[in-house]
Amino acid sequence: MELTDGRTVVVKEGAGVAAEAAGLRWLAVPKGPPVPAVLALAGARLVTEHVPPGRPSATAAAEFGRRLAALHAEGAPAFGAGPPETPVDAWIGRAPMRNVPSGPEWAPWYAEHRVTPYLRTARDSGDLTGAETALIERVCDRLPELAGPAEPPARLHGDLWSGNVLWSTDAAWVIDPAAHGGHRETDLAMLALFGCPHLDEVLAAYDDAARLAPGWRDRVALHQLFPLLVHVVLFGRGYAGQTVAAARATLDGC
Repeated sequence: MELTDGRTVVVKEGAGVAAEAAGLRWLAVPKGPPVPAVLALAGARLVTEHVPPGRPSATAAAEFGRRLAALHAEGAPAFGAGPPETPVDAWIGRAPMRNVPSGPEWAPWYAEHRVTPYLRTARDSGDLTGAETALIERVCDRLPELAGPAEPPARLHGDLWSGNVLWSTDAAWVIDPAAHGGHRETDLAMLALFGCPHLDEVLAAYDDAARLAPGWRDRVALHQLFPLLVHVVLFGRGYAGQTVAAARATLDGC
């Protein structure tokens, strides 16, 4: 929308805009990826800064990797903690998501609050079979041994698929967060899920800035289980095969 003063802004309406605004503010950290400024929030309407479009480049991708590492390093009070002064009930896309602060270990929280709720919904709707559900439940049972070395809670974007990375004239911006405290590998796995431009440059620069734990590439499928299950819930059985494949890859890789 163009305002009378000549500015171009983005106007969004919906139940999740308050959580989105809180997430954008929480992600706006020094040296982190640029995020659109929140200009107004009134009821179910959010107005944000417009990001001028540009083209992806290897240079911008490397800078994005470094800035994403800086964002994650800002941390969170706990796994599952949402932005300050936000309710437990939040959103990821059009799916409900609960930000429930948990204990010091990532694996139990991820199983209980990121995999199991969507797994149950997909099973109950018939979008996952009993056998497919049992396979993913095996992943949850073995999560402590599959999770890799312990990590502190990172400040996550939380829905960092490639469509939520906007390439401007000189940088990669992030939009539409489902922000919470989580494992930093989750944001990186979501970038890989649907094909982020110049992903190798992003990951290499990230790893140079904040070394990733050994075996992180083997855990990509584990971290993709959450967004894939969300897609099954939102869009149906068309995503079931990819979700089951991620579960099998996780178990086969351990």
